[in-house]
Amino acid sequence: MAVRKVSWVAPAKKAFEKFPSSVKEKVINALRIAAKGETAEITKPMKGLGAGVYEIAISYRKNAYRSVYAVKIEEDIWVVHAFLKKSKTGIKTPKQEIDLIRYRIKLLKEQLK
Repeated sequence: MAVRKVSWVAPAKKAFEKFPSSVKEKVINALRIAAKGETAEITKPMKGLGAGVYEIAISYRKNAYRSVYAVKIEEDIWVVHAFLKKSKTGIKTPKQEIDLIRYRIKLLKEQLK
């Protein structure tokens, strides 16, 4: 299998650039593994967003950094969201983040038609 290109939705890239260096390195490594068609240990499917949407989860200094990518949009792996999770409901990803991911995936699919 050929290695796929990793592409970024602009706001996700901008948010990702603010992550600590060691967190960014781990995310990039997980994306390289995904580009080869495999799944990194720090990656899991994101529930409720359909098949092919994955979350890279990294804990760093008591913070929870997340990057979300989709593998079933065209040929590339698309990073659609990157954020510092500040959940008010325990471990659950906040609804506003889920809604934003859903919106960006929909918009991306429409733009790539």
